[in-house]
Amino acid sequence: MPQARANLIYVLAGIIALGPLSVDLYLPAMPAMVGYFDTDISQVQMTLSSYLLGFALFHLVCGPLSDRFGRKPVLLAGLSLYVVMSGLCAIATTIDELIIYRFIQAMGACCAPTLGRAIVRDVYPPEKAVKALAYVSSLMAIAPVMAPSLGGILVSFGDWRLTFWSLVGFGLLAMALTFFLVDESLPQRQPLHPRVIGKNFLTLLSSHHFVGNVLTSSFLYAGAFAFLSGASFVLIEFFNVKPTHFGLYFMFIVAGYIGGNLFTAKIAHRWPPARAFKLGIATSVIPSSLMVAANLAGYFHPVLAVLPVLFVTLAIGLVLPQAMGEALKPFAHMAATASAMMGFMQMTVASLAGWLVGVFLVDNPLPMAIVILGTGISSGLCYLLFLRKVHQQESQEPVFVD
Repeated sequence: MPQARANLIYVLAGIIALGPLSVDLYLPAMPAMVGYFDTDISQVQMTLSSYLLGFALFHLVCGPLSDRFGRKPVLLAGLSLYVVMSGLCAIATTIDELIIYRFIQAMGACCAPTLGRAIVRDVYPPEKAVKALAYVSSLMAIAPVMAPSLGGILVSFGDWRLTFWSLVGFGLLAMALTFFLVDESLPQRQPLHPRVIGKNFLTLLSSHHFVGNVLTSSFLYAGAFAFLSGASFVLIEFFNVKPTHFGLYFMFIVAGYIGGNLFTAKIAHRWPPARAFKLGIATSVIPSSLMVAANLAGYFHPVLAVLPVLFVTLAIGLVLPQAMGEALKPFAHMAATASAMMGFMQMTVASLAGWLVGVFLVDNPLPMAIVILGTGISSGLCYLLFLRKVHQQESQEPVFVD
């Protein structure tokens, strides 16, 4: 990998990390928000669901905008919106205000992963893009490793508002990285016409190849967000884990994600996608089933709530880079639009999983465990419905290994 491209990987990973950072940093503060705003768990959880919904919806806007005006200006505009809304989140006086501000904050934040993936697709040929995306994801995982611990420290020494002031600082840093270190990568600008955009979206949604790769990976991805939605209440409230120790559990979990991505980077040209998908789905479903069975039998322990999720994140690391690379491969001429639709579908499924956990979470981890298992099973069903025949056909063709 040339040095210039290697440096770009590090820069893009730092920028894209703004997305998970905006979720994970404030997780330890969620129980404190219940008391501050004099509300219930489901309302505070809505600050996460609204963020995920805004994150999903604005993918459909920033992708086509960047195909028309370029990656860099749209990314800078999105980051500017993110910084402003993070500041407003920090001074919110009611839970309803915070829910609205989080929704708009996510609109700016979603530009980072959408355009980061598009830049990778612009710069790298298809056969190298999967490996590059895997390295970006591995580096980006530093954010969810560090963010919960940092959030716990901020809550212990201040209050929940400090988490959002910190996001203002991280947003400004991402703007500086983009302005000084990211060059425009769009090879050819696309017209911004509603008919063209609609046609592109219909082309993507009518492709079994695209929809299958995206939905199969999206449901696995949603399993992690189901855990994120319930983790702070399950670990801090139910198991009495200290906020400052909350991040230690996340380090354990993110290790699985990093391991899966690094493994994918090594085997991207050696394994057919079918093998990685099947292994990833099984790696998610089997431990999740054991977690549900243990909870139904009345066994509750922090390790039982966390260890199966390590395997879920390992599965995500195995499948997600492969799925992103495969889904984008036939659509190089509209990479940002395809990346945007992918992000929209991923985050819509994730927000639904998070909402279900918020609605049904009571006084034990069982509802969270059931939702996580459901996402793994749904991923397997999507694979069988959309991708099994495609992969069977591909396995009959000659495979060339670098």
